Amino acid sequence: MAEKTGGGANAAQPTFVARALTKTYRTEAGEVHALRGIDLELWPGEFVVMLGPSGSGKSTFLNILGGLDSPTAGQVLYRGADLAAFSERARTRYRREEIGFVFQFYNLIPSLTARENVLLATEIAPEPLTPEAALDLVGLSARADHFPAEMSGGEQQRVAVARAIAKRPSILLCDEPTGALDSNTGILVLQAIEAASSALKTTTVLITHNVSIAAMGDRVISFTNGHIADIRLNAQRRPAGELSW
Repeated sequence: MAEKTGGGANAAQPTFVARALTKTYRTEAGEVHALRGIDLELWPGEFVVMLGPSGSGKSTFLNILGGLDSPTAGQVLYRGADLAAFSERARTRYRREEIGFVFQFYNLIPSLTARENVLLATEIAPEPLTPEAALDLVGLSARADHFPAEMSGGEQQRVAVARAIAKRPSILLCDEPTGALDSNTGILVLQAIEAASSALKTTTVLITHNVSIAAMGDRVISFTNGHIADIRLNAQRRPAGELSW
């Protein structure tokens, strides 16, 4: 299969197809079964919320989608191409050009302004947004020349969202992006993710343990003990601004 990481999304074709996806880690205490045969499709432009307690497998699944980890067995196809078959060069290109990551901790460079932190991401992308456009999408135009130490935690996380979307990714993967934030601040971050996802038409996967956030997804996928326990379709998505917890 050709090592392709680009190309237009076909609405009739899933963005991702996982089949019998298994991940086992070997530790001194024995084997840890993080994923136990996951079958799932994710679709172009879809906003998916993944729920589950710590250790349920959702972060492992996200890391495999993002090319940060590989399955022990089974496969994940990205637009028909098997991620496990990618060379290291193709995998790096896939992460660089196709995937935007937002993690719980912001990981901004303290000595750089918000604009400069975002600019770093645009330098490795073929057709990036300008840092100013990315910061505007997350509502931080006025903070572009501020350093991380001069911003609140929520503002720093929104800079991290801007950094993730600046390269115009096809996929936005968010792992507990509000986990370190209070409700009011977390909602601002969710609004930033929501706006960016809508503007760029990304396939967005957001991991959380917060059940209240599930209402903003097209689908809600619940993980438990390495399995998918439930998949629920939201008849109508609720805007992030209407959420509270």
